This record gives sequence, structure tokens and C-alpha cells, in this order.
Amino acid sequence: MISGFREFILRGNVIDLAVAVVLAGAFGLVIASFVGDILTPLLGLLGLPDFSTASFAVGDADVRYGAFLNALIAFLVVALAIYLFVVRPANAFEERRQRGAEESPTTKTCPECASEIPAAAKRCPMCTQPLHTA
Repeated sequence: MISGFREFILRGNVIDLAVAVVLAGAFGLVIASFVGDILTPLLGLLGLPDFSTASFAVGDADVRYGAFLNALIAFLVVALAIYLFVVRPANAFEERRQRGAEESPTTKTCPECASEIPAAAKRCPMCTQPLHTA
């Protein structure tokens, strides 16, 4: 049981996932700091208030909606970064891979018996008809 668990933990994909989670947490903290310490104060140059201190009182409760807006902006910045640096390149890579697969077919149809045969075949294995290469 212990050796099975050790084998599971030492697999490359589990370690990669653990590293990704730690890096994602650190990236989230950096983005939160960027939004709270740099971006929202700079919005004051545009005449917008600093969100970090924005709040209102409801009875004895102090509702700090500014902190929520900072968290929302940080989430949007992280989502944009993931889209630009992970999703778009992955989609472009997959599209190129699919396009490459369509350009070089691996099979062809025998003109005599209409069976599916390998593209490199010189004779049909079904009907033994010689195939002309173009």
C-alpha cells in the first residue's frame, strides 16, 4: 500500500500538477497585489475613486464592496492572462495540428473495389489491382 502511494506521488503528472497549483497561487497573489497596489490607485488619474477603501455601512456592518471590486478585477486579469497565454496558443497549436493531418491523408480508396487501403500501397490487398501513383 505504501509503495503504491509512493509510486502514485512520484509520477510526473502529479508532481507537475502540484507545481502548477503552487505557481497559480503565487500568480494570483501577484495579480491581486498589482490590482490593489498599482492598477486601482492609477485609476484615480482617470478620475475614478480608489476601490480599496470604498465601503458603506448597513447598521453595524461595514460592507467593503471596494475589496470585492479589486478581487473581481484581479480575477478578470488572471482570466485574460490565461486566455492569452494558454488557451489561444493551445487552440492555435491544435488547429495547426488538425490542418496538418488533413493535408496528408493516410488512406485512399481503391478505384476498382472501393476498399479503404493505405496511401502508400501500390497494389490493393483486397482485389490485387495495381494502383497508379500520381
